[in-house]
Amino acid sequence: MGEIEACLIERQVRLTKDNIGNRKIFVLDTNVLIHNPQSMFSFLDNVVVIPIVVIEEIDNFKKGIDEKGRNARQVGRYLDKLRMMGSLKDGVHLENNGYIIVTVSNDVKNELSKVFFHNINDNLIIGTALLLKNQFPNTKVVLVSKDANVRIKADAIGLRAENYETETIVFEELFSGIIKVCISESLYTDFLEKKIIPIDQINQGTFVLYPNEFVKFYIDEKCEGEYTSGRYSYEKQGVCTLNNSKSNKEVFNIRARNEEQEFALDLLLDDDVKLVSIVGKAGTGKTLLAIAAGLHQVIEKERYSRLVVSRPISPLGKDIGFLPGSKADKFNPWMQPIYDNMEIILNIPNEKGNNPKKNFGKKKSRLQEYIDFGIIELEPLTYIRGRSLPNQYIIIDESQNLTPHEMKTIISRAGEGTKIVITGDPYQIDIPYLDSSSNGLAVFAERLKKEPLVGHITLEKGERSKLADLATKFF
Repeated sequence: MGEIEACLIERQVRLTKDNIGNRKIFVLDTNVLIHNPQSMFSFLDNVVVIPIVVIEEIDNFKKGIDEKGRNARQVGRYLDKLRMMGSLKDGVHLENNGYIIVTVSNDVKNELSKVFFHNINDNLIIGTALLLKNQFPNTKVVLVSKDANVRIKADAIGLRAENYETETIVFEELFSGIIKVCISESLYTDFLEKKIIPIDQINQGTFVLYPNEFVKFYIDEKCEGEYTSGRYSYEKQGVCTLNNSKSNKEVFNIRARNEEQEFALDLLLDDDVKLVSIVGKAGTGKTLLAIAAGLHQVIEKERYSRLVVSRPISPLGKDIGFLPGSKADKFNPWMQPIYDNMEIILNIPNEKGNNPKKNFGKKKSRLQEYIDFGIIELEPLTYIRGRSLPNQYIIIDESQNLTPHEMKTIISRAGEGTKIVITGDPYQIDIPYLDSSSNGLAVFAERLKKEPLVGHITLEKGERSKLADLATKFF
């Protein structure tokens, strides 16, 4: 949101049963404001109520240096500006004809004592919504929370409760980056000969092609049997054959093992596609392909000055606590998956069949040399805010653990000539209040699919091992 002053009307009207009109009342939980400070302005001409206990909880976060701390401080700034325009107790009137109110009422405990213990903050927030429902019986009162348990408790006492979903997508309908199209036999033959089909020659009555979307062309009406593949070029206004990803082409010792991986490499090696998102379950080769393509573009082709690899710091299971040493020492355990992938790439036997174990020490030092000379940089996302990164190949791994706001912060670091690759599995999320539909990876893949600078591919087939593939299928 821009300057708050532009959204306010300098007049105070205390809400009553008579003047609330057809407005709805939305009671916000703490986690909604911490997730997105601007959420308080997202309810159009309705009434937004922030219980005083929410302000107290936000106060506990404000000293943090992480995203929660920054958002907590931003909430405070917004409310302080609103306070300058009038009394938050009576309700500050916004330009969109809505209200924002901070409630303080001793009646909450009396109302809550009938159903819940009143010394728990979540219950006090629920009690505020219950009190408002009784005060305004003809008005729709909705408790908005990203905590499923809070929504369940609210529903149990007859309150309407909803998740904050302005930034969610239906994951089952997430853009896959691949579409099947049936064409005539003559057009199929022309494509094989001319390597391009103009978009106006394809019947798009039942589908829409997005920039950099992969197309499987079939002659059979059921889209079965023989097919050939291409990628839609927005610049050429046609579907073109793939240039960068044939299965017999080696990219820094790595070859694609299936067609989906060929599609991924075609995006990763195309310098005109500035943002690539790769979604896939564990073992589909997301990170390995991204790193191999990055090393190829930086070291062999010298198209970028540096390969930057980063990932969110979020543990699986209980955190081991404080780690001693320098920044590199602290960060190394989190980056071990990246080291593993790089060593796989650098230690693969050459064409003469050399055993990588015999050269293991040499290859490991080669990786360290790349890091020492600044060709490869492993950087925690914690320190990326404020940086400007021109002419670099950036890989953000495990990006399903990022919020849409954090993803925006990272992508906005890109300078001239930079390419960003974001990878992740939306089913492996370790951050509270994020899910497969609201994480930054899924949201950005869906929302940016119409942009010519952006490409997306979903990998389905596991290639790590039969055991790994078995685990992802049945658990």
